[in-house]
Amino acid sequence: MDIEAANQLAVQRMLEAQPVLVGVARALDAIPGMRPDLVLHAGPPVPWERMSGPLRGAVLGALLYEGLARDEQEAVRLASSGDVRFEPCHDHATVGPMAGVTTASMAVYVVENRTHGNRAYSNFNEGYGRVLRYGAYGADVLQRLRHLNERVAPAIGRALEHMGGLDLKALIARQLTMGDEGHNRNVAGSALFARALAPHLVRCDLDPDTLHDTLRYLADNDLAVLNPVMAACKATADAAHGIEGATVVTCMARNGTEFGIRVSGLGPRWFTGPAPTPKGLYFPGFRDEDANPDIGDSTITETVGIGAFAMAAAPAIVRFVGGTPQDAVAATLEMYEITLAENSAFGIPALDFRGTPTGIDVRKVVRTGITPRINTGIAHREPGVGQIGAGLVRPPLEPFQQAVRALVELLSR
Repeated sequence: MDIEAANQLAVQRMLEAQPVLVGVARALDAIPGMRPDLVLHAGPPVPWERMSGPLRGAVLGALLYEGLARDEQEAVRLASSGDVRFEPCHDHATVGPMAGVTTASMAVYVVENRTHGNRAYSNFNEGYGRVLRYGAYGADVLQRLRHLNERVAPAIGRALEHMGGLDLKALIARQLTMGDEGHNRNVAGSALFARALAPHLVRCDLDPDTLHDTLRYLADNDLAVLNPVMAACKATADAAHGIEGATVVTCMARNGTEFGIRVSGLGPRWFTGPAPTPKGLYFPGFRDEDANPDIGDSTITETVGIGAFAMAAAPAIVRFVGGTPQDAVAATLEMYEITLAENSAFGIPALDFRGTPTGIDVRKVVRTGITPRINTGIAHREPGVGQIGAGLVRPPLEPFQQAVRALVELLSR
């Protein structure tokens, strides 16, 4: 087994991926293996009994949204009964920020990797405030979801069909030169997304109210592009998965209880450790003890070399997550020590357009003791509260050590 050749192929597949946003569909119609009784969630597998507060809140909201439960009490009974199934988004070529909860009738972005032919999916970003992805599930949250999924999402889907798809790799490259890092900061990317869609929205014969609501959603939500960017990163990472002998990480994700990774040469296995609690800045009235351990699939961005790996491109992000612009540069420079390549498509202006560090090697992580840096939002530990801040986090070393041991066992057979 030639590990170096396997890693070269895995990284090459990441670098050559061409993710294109091709449309919008209902989750049941698009996501492989989706069923009406299935709830997809962020991170590695976790049963209801071990779910964190925000993930439980999002599950309850999803069951209410789908009409599978009439009230909170019935939703709790259903979630704990075994009559609904819980599986990771990543098991279904899907990603979702924070709780990541995706159910059958929700609208999802469809991203196609034109180089390798695989597809990936992500739900729609609800915006700021009390939202399902942070575990809020009141009537206001459900109404917002209905409006987004039934009115805004179909309009965006029609615009994407009219324009013939949107090159997300080019969009990401451009947003990195405009002060974004593609994870916690997407101000420029969301503006580019709106700019690309707007001319086509006005050509889709939408009624005036739908057109207004869709443009307003794009104008008001600086996170609008995060979800399709995540799906683009998922399509990129999946193209590098399943290569015998490769030690490249193709998935990092958190469910609010555990942090988990997958490695290209180790198939569908999850390697997990306790999810750490982020350190960062809190909204007024909240403190460290209110924070839930880290949660979400959005670490797929760091997995393919953006997010915290590209912090040097986004000095303004430190006002949101803490630190200084010099810290942002140092974060990116450190990540070159645990990666195998540089993505020349994603040049960082502050580093003379050096490509972002790409292709995390579990061997390098274990050898150096340097774990990946991650930018993240902070959810309240209690269901129904929502976001309370944002910050930085590093995963435990344990999952990477587990993966290396598994590779050694595989090689010794």
